[in-house]
Formats: sequence, structure tokens, C-alpha cells
Amino acid sequence: MNRHEQFCQNDECRLRGQLGKGNIVIHSKADKRYRCKVCGQTFTETKGTPFFHLKMSAEIVALVLALLSHGCPTQAIVIAFGIDERTVSSWLQKAGDHCKKIHEHTVQQGKIDIKHVQADEIWVKMVLTKMWMAMAIDVSSRLWLGGVVSQVRDLRLITTLVEQIRRCAISSSILLCVDGLSSYVTAFKKVFRNPIHTGKAGRPHLEPQQGLLLGQVVKKYEKKHVAKVIKRAVIGTLDAIISVITATCAGVGINTSYIERLNATFRGRLHILVRRGRAIAHKDRIVTAGMYLVGCVYNFCCYHRSLREASNEEGKKWYERTPAMAAGLTNHRLTMLELLRIKVPLPLWVDPPRRGRPPRHLQKQTMAVAA
Repeated sequence: MNRHEQFCQNDECRLRGQLGKGNIVIHSKADKRYRCKVCGQTFTETKGTPFFHLKMSAEIVALVLALLSHGCPTQAIVIAFGIDERTVSSWLQKAGDHCKKIHEHTVQQGKIDIKHVQADEIWVKMVLTKMWMAMAIDVSSRLWLGGVVSQVRDLRLITTLVEQIRRCAISSSILLCVDGLSSYVTAFKKVFRNPIHTGKAGRPHLEPQQGLLLGQVVKKYEKKHVAKVIKRAVIGTLDAIISVITATCAGVGINTSYIERLNATFRGRLHILVRRGRAIAHKDRIVTAGMYLVGCVYNFCCYHRSLREASNEEGKKWYERTPAMAAGLTNHRLTMLELLRIKVPLPLWVDPPRRGRPPRHLQKQTMAVAA
């Protein structure tokens, strides 16, 4: 037990989510509990992780979730481990919610140098309905930037995805390559713009940010087969788009091959995305949880063959890297157990606004300063 790696988990504590404040002490080594000296609350070592309040060992839970994130059906896990299907579903839900917090805390913090992004949508077969899953990838680092699940493939779905892309990027000079869906053009122009304040009353005028590029690949179908492919520049010039594609080593023309490959990876690793199968989902929250679980495992736990570099170490030919390592988010590959044990800090404490007349000692300080 290391109290220096723990922070207070109480929402009402003034030092919640802060490390190195000296407020955490060991409360019970037998139960692996810590105590905060500020608020007096105790919490277990697994608080803030998917292992909280689980009777099964963390190794077994991590093994089951690793199988789920690599395409193993729930029915096979039930037979192999003797675990109830509802238990496996609850573990998937908890792990997905936890991975969503990790993704928002690490990836969507505006610290990634993104130059070329590709986005696309895939449909998800569910019980008595169908969902749409929109995702985006950074071509240079192969980093999964995020995804959104919705019942309708409309402007709201695409706008939410583009907002996630903007939260990840450190700069607005981005090339986005998509298919022929017109909602991308509207959402891209809507999200990537800045208000121009002139001092006049009313809503400020919004102008598009500089450096935005958008290329589309439009496919024409005849009898359910692709008959013609049109590549066009929607925002920016074709020469500027080609120069970014060449600089990021993403081919010689406008394409969506990298996001299409990522879609195939998700369909292979998430059993509920299988086109023809019995392991279909009943609720959209399970699809969202599975998407974030597979996405975080893909970013942090899996080496990508195209990202490896020549190694200078003797006896080692290649230096393997994960997408998170290529993006500079981590310096090593995480195991499933390490990923699930990451604790996302709580937001810092903010004093609530005071109503009414201030206390007398504050009034005296204010009068002294005024004098």
C-alpha cells in the first residue's frame, strides 16, 4: 500500500483528487483502506476503478474484459468461467464507463499534435433496431480519438464527433477526410470557428479558423456496387490537402482507408458489432461501453505494426509502439490490469458562492483595504 499514490475520493472534500498534499493515511492494511485527514472519510484501494465492490479477483475480471475486448462472445466466457451472463454484462458496463473517463482525461485534453484525421460511421445491429457509431482516427499516430453512438445518423451525431476531435487537437490546422455525408461539412464549419468581438450588442460574428482543410470521397453506386469514386476538396485547395496527406504518409490522394481499417478492427474485437450473429446488443449503453473499452485497449494496450521504429539496442531489431506511445501520451504499453487500475482525479474543489451579507471579519478586511 502506497498512500502517496492515492487521493481523496470524497466529493465534499476540499482536497479531492489532489496528490501530494499529505492528507492521505493508511486506515487498515488488512482491508486495504485509506483515510483522508481533512474530511475524515475512508475509502478502499479499489475506489474509482471497475474492481470496486466486486467479489471476484481483479486478475479474473481483467482476463474476462481482455477476452471481451478481443472479440470473445459472452456465451463462451459464461461456459469457460462459470460466470452469469448478467455479471459479465455489468463488468463490461463498469469497464466501459471507466475507460470513457480515462479517454476524456488523457486523449481529449487538447495536447495532441493532429494534422490529418479521418472519420466514418458504421451501423450496429441491435434487437429490433439499428444504431450508428461514428468514430475518428489520427492518421499519424493511429490514435482513436473518440466515438459517438446514436439511433440516427444526423447532424447532431456528426457535430458531437467533430467536437471530440477539437477537444483532442492542440491546433486548429487539421485536415479531415470523410465520405460523402454532407453533415461533415456543416459540423466542421460550425465547430471550428471563433467569435469576433466588436463591442457591439448581440451575438458576436463567428469566423472559421485558419488552416482548416476538408476532403471528401464520394462513392456512386449502381446495383449495390461501387461504380464511380469522386475525390474533391470542400474546404481548402486540392494542393494543400495533397501536401498534408504526403507529409503524414497517408497515400497519394484523398482517402478514408485508415478509418475503414479501424472499423474492421472494432468489428473484429467487439462481438456485438458482428454483422451476422446471435450476440447482438439490447441497449445502446452496452454498445457505448464496449466501444470505449475496445478503443482504450487499442490505444494503450496493443502494439501497432505500422508504428514500430528501428531499435538501437543490441539484439533488438524493432522498437514497438502503441498509438498512445506514438502520440506522446505514455511511455510504455499498459496491461489490461494497469489500464483498469488507473484512477481519474476528481475535479478540483471550488468554493460555493456565498449569499447574503459577508461575515464581519471579511467586512473589516474590506474596510481596511479601502482605507
